[in-house]
Amino acid sequence: MVTHEQNFEEAQSDYERVGGGASIRIVVDRFYELVLADPRLAAYFTDTDLPRLKRHQVLLISQVLGGPAEYDGRDLRHAHAGLDVSREDFRLVVAYLAQALSEAGVDQEIIARVGSTLAATEDDVVAAAAG
Repeated sequence: MVTHEQNFEEAQSDYERVGGGASIRIVVDRFYELVLADPRLAAYFTDTDLPRLKRHQVLLISQVLGGPAEYDGRDLRHAHAGLDVSREDFRLVVAYLAQALSEAGVDQEIIARVGSTLAATEDDVVAAAAG
């Protein structure tokens, strides 16, 4: 027998289940704390407009989670062109996002869906020469 609570949870998007935009902004702030503290990754963000980047990241994650926000930045291939992002670094960034989501109390099933969606973008982010 399916309960009313189960129907409600199934009807909610992942975006709603994680707490919406406010929660995603907290996750993005933590994500960038982790990424920028890692010397392997920090150099990618030299001379970056971090507030603008965070805004784009919130919109992108919101979209991935089924929220109303639509990512309005450049496509991932163009946004990362010339950065020579390695596969190892890409996967490390995804791991930091998973860590930030986990620390925020997001269900593992949602984190797995986000990870799968991001894995599908790996070839767009990773430079061919670096991969």
